[in-house]
Amino acid sequence: MGPDVSILIVTYECRDEARDCLRSIAETSGAASTEIVVADNASTDGTVEMIRTEFPQVKLVALEENVGFAAGVNRAAAAAEGEYLLLLNPDTVVHAGAVDHLVDFARRHPAYGLYGGRTLDPDGTVNPGSCWGRPTLWSTFCFATMLSSAFKRSPVFDPESLGRWQRDAVREVDIVTGCLLLVRRSLWDELGGLDERFFMYGEDADLALRATRLGLRHVITPDAVVTHEIGVSSSSRADKLILLYRGKATLIRKQWPAGKRELGLGLLWLGIGLRTLAATAARSSDESGTGAAKWKPVWRARRSWLEGYPETTAAQPR
Repeated sequence: MGPDVSILIVTYECRDEARDCLRSIAETSGAASTEIVVADNASTDGTVEMIRTEFPQVKLVALEENVGFAAGVNRAAAAAEGEYLLLLNPDTVVHAGAVDHLVDFARRHPAYGLYGGRTLDPDGTVNPGSCWGRPTLWSTFCFATMLSSAFKRSPVFDPESLGRWQRDAVREVDIVTGCLLLVRRSLWDELGGLDERFFMYGEDADLALRATRLGLRHVITPDAVVTHEIGVSSSSRADKLILLYRGKATLIRKQWPAGKRELGLGLLWLGIGLRTLAATAARSSDESGTGAAKWKPVWRARRSWLEGYPETTAAQPR
C-alpha cells in the first residue's frame, strides 16, 4: 500500500526556501504517512544538489528544462503513490498538524473535491490567497472600473476576495489555490491533472472549475496552516503580473463562452490601462515611481498576455 498522502512540490531557483519548506514538513510530520515528491524545473542555484544531499528520502524529478508549474506538478504526480495528493508551494513553511488536519478532514468529509487551508504572511497576519471566489463578468467589471481597488475586500465590489473572512472557519469556496491544495488521487486522475497550457497562474482555478462541473464542491479548513512567502519563483513584480494576467486571460479563453469571453478580455485590457494611467498620473507625488514601474511593463506586454498561453501539443483536460 502507498502512503496516505504524497506532497508534491515544484521548485525553480528557490534553494533556501525549498530547504525551509522540506525541513518544516519533516519537523511537523504526524499520524498520516507521507512521501515527498519534488519536481525541479532546471534550477541553476543548487536546488537539486541541496535536495539530494540534505533530503535523500525525497523523490526527486530533475527536469532538463523549465516546463512551468502545471507541467511540473503533473510530473511529480506521475511519480507519486499516495491516496491523496497535496500540492504545496516551495516557499511555504508547514505548521504543526497541517498535513494531518487536511487528510483527516478529507476523510471525514469525502463529498468535497478540493481541500485547502489557511495561509499566513511571514509576519503572522492572514493572507487570503489560500482560496478565492470564481471570476465572473461582474468581478471582472469591478476590476476594470477599479471598484475592486476602491472597495478592497468588499463582498459586492471585490467578490473574488470573499470579503473580510479571515479563513478562520470551515467554508465552501469556489477555488482552492495551488499553494496548499489536497485532492484524492482518484479525482486527480479523473480530471487529468493540471492543464499544462497554464505555464504559471490560473491552473488551480481551472482545476477547481473543472471539478465543479462534475458536481463537486470545495472547502477550506482553518486547522491546516502554512506560512507563505509569495512569489519567490518570479523575477520581478512586473514579471509576476504579466504571468498572472496571462493566466487570467487563458482561464477566460478556456472557461467562458464566446461573446462573454471577448467582453471579459476587454475588461482585463481596460483594467490594466486605467491602472497604468492612474500610476503614471500619480508618479509626480511618488518619487520612487514604483506604481508606474509595476504597471507600465504589463500594459506594454498586453498583446502577449491577452492572447493567453498557447495550446500544448499533448492532449489536455477540457
